[in-house]
Amino acid sequence: MGAGLPNNLFNSRAPLKTVPDAPAQQGLPRLELIAESMGGHAVPCVGFTEGDAFRIGSHQANHLVIDDPLVSQFHCKLRVVQGEWHIEDLGSLNGTRVDGVRVRAAHLPLPACQVTIGNSLIRIFTVGQQRDNDEPTAPSFGALRARSAVMRRLFGLLERIAPTQAPVLLQGESGTGKEVIATELVQQGPRRGGRFVVVDGGAIAPGLAESELFGHARGAFTGADSDRIGAFEAANGGTLFLDEIGELPLELQPKLLRALESREIRRVGETRMRKVDVRVIAATNRCLEVEVNQRRFRSDLFFRLSVVTVVVPPLRDRLEDIPELVDSFVAAAGAPGAAALFTPAVLADLSNHQWPGNVRELRNYVERALVLRKATPTKSGTYNLGLETAHAVDINVPFRQAKEAAVAAFDREYLQAMLDWSGGNVTQAARRAGMDRVHLHRLIQRYRLHASAPPSSAPPGR
Repeated sequence: MGAGLPNNLFNSRAPLKTVPDAPAQQGLPRLELIAESMGGHAVPCVGFTEGDAFRIGSHQANHLVIDDPLVSQFHCKLRVVQGEWHIEDLGSLNGTRVDGVRVRAAHLPLPACQVTIGNSLIRIFTVGQQRDNDEPTAPSFGALRARSAVMRRLFGLLERIAPTQAPVLLQGESGTGKEVIATELVQQGPRRGGRFVVVDGGAIAPGLAESELFGHARGAFTGADSDRIGAFEAANGGTLFLDEIGELPLELQPKLLRALESREIRRVGETRMRKVDVRVIAATNRCLEVEVNQRRFRSDLFFRLSVVTVVVPPLRDRLEDIPELVDSFVAAAGAPGAAALFTPAVLADLSNHQWPGNVRELRNYVERALVLRKATPTKSGTYNLGLETAHAVDINVPFRQAKEAAVAAFDREYLQAMLDWSGGNVTQAARRAGMDRVHLHRLIQRYRLHASAPPSSAPPGR
């Protein structure tokens, strides 16, 4: 297939040789992609998938590079979900169509289908199965344990990353355990004796972000009453964990890129450059390719941070890990005899839940079950984290007063559950609740709510 078509993918600086079909063996389905022009200026090209992710777009860093002015830098991505190929549009300007139907995310109707992006038509065929690359797997990584194949492959990757000094980008939904993985990378790496400094990009006021990262000199701005070191200097000789890197202001990103490239920083209000020796691990629950397309994140910073990219799967894609996670949360809580609460029936029912809050939501459920000394399965498979919808009705109270009391009770329960889920991160809670952040903050103040503090030894599930 694809004979005579020029090849310009995988490594855009060297042509790709046409590869014969892989022999059938156990593994992921192997795909051939042939891109052709539909009358525009697109340059034909061909490629084969290797691994469980394959990115398509006009930027030279994609696996399949489409020379088409109507194709976004990172247009769409193929990825394997539970053994099957899916396609996901990366916020492209002109959209992605599968067999003529515009999609945001969809299962690929293999063994053959057509994908249209810009003025380009991509024919996709199944050509056997991918070669077994003997990818290392591991049942654990530091304190982390798993039963699922996807996590054991991830642990194998982490074992190779940990001894290096390479920057790492952790991508995954909120609550999947990115900060826990970052902590274990440090503990298993050469900088375990150095400082581990965490900066949460979603919790910094935009005007203070530069000072938070690089520090400031006395008098640099109103309120700067003394010299202050920033996170880079604080982590010198150790590791800097930039959580929610996608939240950093666009105007700060060139300065961060310069610090990563030159290993030098300059405090706000100073002219002197200071040398720093820091390994950077970044994490985000956003798709940074989408942010680059929308011009909310610089592509050069994206590539500098993602020297090694680790995609942390959501809990719904690895439900077989729930017993291991429950055991770890119970052990961290140090509650004697608590493991007996989680019977096989309860654990089986937990595996029927989709866990939109991921590992953090499961941890909150386990902690609440330990407090109440009750963990019972539900018929619906949806676990109530304390939200009560049934209220006693007192007909001696006027309707308006009773309704206001019921609404206030609902507000308190809902907002408290949301705060517990987000670990007190108002930005994340507002995003999930579909609320304005300022309005949510006012409600939190009105009802005097606080997030439940996680046990210090339990994984934060970020």
